[in-house]
Amino acid sequence: MAIAPLKTSFLAASMIGFLVSALYIPKFSITWAFAFGIIFTIMFIASMISMVRGTPDEQLYPRPKPLH
Repeated sequence: MAIAPLKTSFLAASMIGFLVSALYIPKFSITWAFAFGIIFTIMFIASMISMVRGTPDEQLYPRPKPLH
C-alpha cells in the first residue's frame, strides 16, 4: 500500500481551525475549545507525517484494475 501526501487544504484547515478554536471558541466554552484544539492538532500532525512519508510520484502511478 502506497502512502500519499494529504492535500494542502487539509493542512490549511487544521491550522485555521486550531487558531479559531484557541482564540474564539473559549469565549463560549473552554471544554469545546479544548476538544476542537485536540482534533485540529491531530489533523496537523497527520498532515506533517504524510509530508514526510509520501512522495507525490506515488499518486501518479496507475492502479491495476480488478479482474471480474
